Amino acid sequence: MSRGVVLITGASSGLGAEMARRFAARGYDLALTARRTARLEQLAGEIAAIHPGTRVEVRTLDVTDFDAVPVVFAEIAAAFGRLDRVIVNAGLGKGAPLGTGRADANRETALTNFVGALAQMEAALEIFRAAGGGHLVVISSISGLRGMRKTLTTYAATKAGLAHLAEGVRSERIPGVKVTTVYPGYIRSEMNEHVTQKTPFMVDTETGVRAIVAAVEKEKAQAYVPAWPWIPLGYALRGLPLSVVRRLT
Repeated sequence: MSRGVVLITGASSGLGAEMARRFAARGYDLALTARRTARLEQLAGEIAAIHPGTRVEVRTLDVTDFDAVPVVFAEIAAAFGRLDRVIVNAGLGKGAPLGTGRADANRETALTNFVGALAQMEAALEIFRAAGGGHLVVISSISGLRGMRKTLTTYAATKAGLAHLAEGVRSERIPGVKVTTVYPGYIRSEMNEHVTQKTPFMVDTETGVRAIVAAVEKEKAQAYVPAWPWIPLGYALRGLPLSVVRRLT
C-alpha cells in the first residue's frame, strides 16, 4: 500500500530525478513534472521496472507558465484522489554579474526560481488548505544564506526569497500543513556539471539526495544537507563578515 503521493517539479534530471527514485523505493506513489516529457517518461519506466507496484504520473509543466501550474497540480490531485507532499524543486542556475549585459539570464533565473516557485506554492497550498493538510517542501540552497557575488548573485537571491516564502507560510501555522526548507550544499547535478574547477565539499548526486530525502521524511522545519559540513558552515555563514563569504564563492 502506498505511503502517500509525492509531487516533484523539475523531476526530469538531477536532484529531482534522484528524489523520485528514492521516494519510490520508500513506497510512495509519484507525480513528476518538468518541461522535458521524454525524460519524465523514461524515468517513469525505470521506476516501474524496479518498483512495479508504484504508480507514477507524469505531466509536462513549465513553472514559468503561471496559469498552467495550478491546473496541472489540480489535475494530479484529482487523478490520485489525494496529494500528500509537494516538493518545489524546479530551478535554473543561470546567471551573470549584474550590469554586464546578461540581464536576460538573470531575469530567466529569477522568474523560474522565485516567481515560478511562488506559483507552485500557491497551487500546493490551495490543495492542502482544502484537504486539511499536506507537506510543502522547498529546495533552497546554502548560497541563499548570504548575498553572493558575480554569477551567483541572482541565483542566491532567488533561493533566499524562496526560503523566506517558506518561513512565512510556516509562521502562518496553517492547520495540518507542515513546511520544510532544505538548504543543499554543493551537490553535483546537471545544473552544475559545466563547472570545471574543483569545488570543496562537493558530493555526488546520490549522496546529496540521500541526505535531502532523509531530512524531508523527518519533516524538519529546515535542514542543511549533507549534515557535514553544512550544518556548522550554514550557521557560520549567517554571521561571517562579507569579506570572508566572498572568498568562499
